[in-house]
Amino acid sequence: MPVPAPRPAEPPVALPDGGLTLLVIEDDPGGALSGPDMAAMTGASGKPVRIRTARNLTEAARLLTDDVQCILLDLALPPLEQTSGARSADPSDETGPSDELETLRRVLRLAPHQAVLALTAEADAERAAEAVRVGAQDYLFRDELDGRVLSRAIRYAVERKRADFAQRQLTETRLRAQENARLERGLLPHPLLAGSELRFATRYRPGRSRALLGGDFYDTVRTPDGTVHAMIGDVCGHGPDEAALGVSLRIAWRALTLSGLCGDELLDTLQQVLEHERADEEIFATLCTVDIAPDGRSAALCLAGHPAPLLVRPGHAPALLPQEDGGPALGLLSQARWPRQEVELGDAWSLLMYTDGLIEGRIGAGTRRLGQEGMIEMVTRQVKEGLRGEGLLEAAVAEVRALNGEELTDDLAVLLLERG
Repeated sequence: MPVPAPRPAEPPVALPDGGLTLLVIEDDPGGALSGPDMAAMTGASGKPVRIRTARNLTEAARLLTDDVQCILLDLALPPLEQTSGARSADPSDETGPSDELETLRRVLRLAPHQAVLALTAEADAERAAEAVRVGAQDYLFRDELDGRVLSRAIRYAVERKRADFAQRQLTETRLRAQENARLERGLLPHPLLAGSELRFATRYRPGRSRALLGGDFYDTVRTPDGTVHAMIGDVCGHGPDEAALGVSLRIAWRALTLSGLCGDELLDTLQQVLEHERADEEIFATLCTVDIAPDGRSAALCLAGHPAPLLVRPGHAPALLPQEDGGPALGLLSQARWPRQEVELGDAWSLLMYTDGLIEGRIGAGTRRLGQEGMIEMVTRQVKEGLRGEGLLEAAVAEVRALNGEELTDDLAVLLLERG
């Protein structure tokens, strides 16, 4: 007779009235649970333990409803014969008719989230211990069984099963989090700047709690002609879908840039990528690209609804690059255009590219935001204090968080390129 397949099961739960239900599987109706002490068994709440009795696994499967928390299995129950039509459909089932614990293994598959107690004779202690190694929560000897012992054993088995289930969930959650962290770290870009004299630094903080990747994205590559291409962007929203879309856009930008596209043609192609990859038609992305000439003294700027970079040069006040002639964010207008503006950088400079997470944090307890003007004042002061590179980014992000009074809720990405 085939054993029913395991039911989709949930972790053991207590009944609303605090009682317990025990399913007994033994082929002797007048067996171990026939005494008057058994009828008086109580659970931890003091309510009587409900007892159901099955003579074989077929009956057990029918009686195994969601309110059953514990199963008492008589290990002396004759194993079901495995005919050609009675073998388990589980490919991991390697037990055969000679396996003394075959019935227990089938019960564990049938009820993966119920506590199981093995019942055996005292002379069969070795098999009882093996039953626990196979997966039973505990074992009981038939000769010493009474209501008090069984009540305590049931409560212990149910709580141990709960603890095992909670530990397994915790382990699975930790492993999943570690795997997600490895995946997200692998999706962050590695700049391709071999052969360039420019120095590169970045800071990245996703707005999602316990995440490593948000909707902000950035990248920097150097093409064979010596041009350094830098990009930073922001997908609206903060969830995992937006993070995935940001990764898609970054990878597409790198591939298109290395293939020779730039300016309006590149942004138009990226918009097509966004339109095909986004989960909702209302999702858009802002973008800023800078193509720095091989001699490092000039650059071409394209803005798609994104704040302009901040240029810091010796002897000059920090100033934003031109942003009046930028185009709309990607995904808003199907026939949009993004003018490419030529800008002079000079011999020595620092170029700060950022997402709005840097400038939209609050200042104090009110509603006032830092804004671009506040960012310029902050960076001007920090540069006067001698900060450069990694130190400048670290100080800027730390001060923005401090001004906000609490952790930033928006994604934040900051990219710094320096020459001289």
